[in-house]
Formats: sequence, structure tokens, C-alpha cells
Amino acid sequence: MSFDIFNLDPLLLRAVKDAGYETPTPIQQRAIPLVMQGRDLLGAAQTGTGKTAAFALPLLHKLQEQQSAPRGPRAPRALVLVPTRELAAQVAEQFRALGAHLAQRGVLIFGGVSPKPQLDALRQGVDIVIATPGRLLDHLQARAVDLSGIKFLVLDEADRMLDMGFIRPIRRLIAALPKDRQSLLFSATFSTEIRELARGL
Repeated sequence: MSFDIFNLDPLLLRAVKDAGYETPTPIQQRAIPLVMQGRDLLGAAQTGTGKTAAFALPLLHKLQEQQSAPRGPRAPRALVLVPTRELAAQVAEQFRALGAHLAQRGVLIFGGVSPKPQLDALRQGVDIVIATPGRLLDHLQARAVDLSGIKFLVLDEADRMLDMGFIRPIRRLIAALPKDRQSLLFSATFSTEIRELARGL
């Protein structure tokens, strides 16, 4: 099986080849077709199973399909929430590599650093926000980010986010999103709390 079966944009397939990916992993085989169909998704996946590409590839395809050459200031259309700055950086790098031949722009948002570069990027306009919940909520409360155009929401490593006490910021961020969106939740475990969070999405 190759990535050709997913009918991804040729520019994405070029990036997949550049990255040296040949065969989709099990989570990619199962998730990519469902995300491409516009389905909401609850995925069980450990780190290191190719999970990021399982949502990055179809989301980049859909963003490209809707607006292949976005320019200028614009509200983000995809939001990926992750528990730690390290994971945020890894996810952002995957989006950068897989979207290397596309015009979609992203911003990486996390705490512990100056917010100015993040705010500058948001003002210039981005398509994808990859963020930890706390810092993104700060920007939302300061009206520095507009989440009203979000079409795609990803909660990555949801179990770790709940363990780290992010449930309240996550709920407040979700409340700021449009109801008409596609929601994807990935978690290594499915506790009662995770299932309740999924139902709320």
C-alpha cells in the first residue's frame, strides 16, 4: 500500500516522497480516509506511530482544496491543541515538512517565551495554529487571535492534556469555536474523562 491510495494533492505526495515515507502506518491507513470524508474522529494512537501525519496530511489537503493560494491577513482555519511546547514544536515541524510545497502558513504558540513573534504572525495571517491551551487562551482573552473561522480542530494526546489540568482552558477554547467544524481527538488511553470530552466535541 502506498500514499497514492488516499487521493492527496500531488504537492502533498511530493512532500511525502521528500520525507522518505513509503507505506502508511496503521493509524494513517485508518484515519486519513475518514478525515478526508469530513468525519469526526476518535483515534487511539501512541507517540511514534505516525499519528501526526495521519491528521496533518488530510487537513493540509482540505485547506489546500478550499483555498490553494491564501494571501494576506486572514483568520486561521485549523487548530491543533497539544499538551507541551516540545510536542507543539514536533507537530509544527511535521506540518512544515508536509506542507513545504503549499502556500498554507502556520504559527506555533506556547508559553515561556515572548509572545511578540506569535502575535506578529497572527496579525500577518495564518491558516494553521498549533498551540498549547494556556498560552492560546491568553491570546484569545486579549483578543489577539480570531478563532471564528476554525473549520478543523485536533486535540492531540488528549489524555496528557487532561493529566496536566488543561480541561478548563480546552473547554473555554472550544466554546470560542464555530459549531460547524470537524473535530479529531487522539489519545493513548480512553478514560471516562476522555470519553466525556469527546462527547462534548
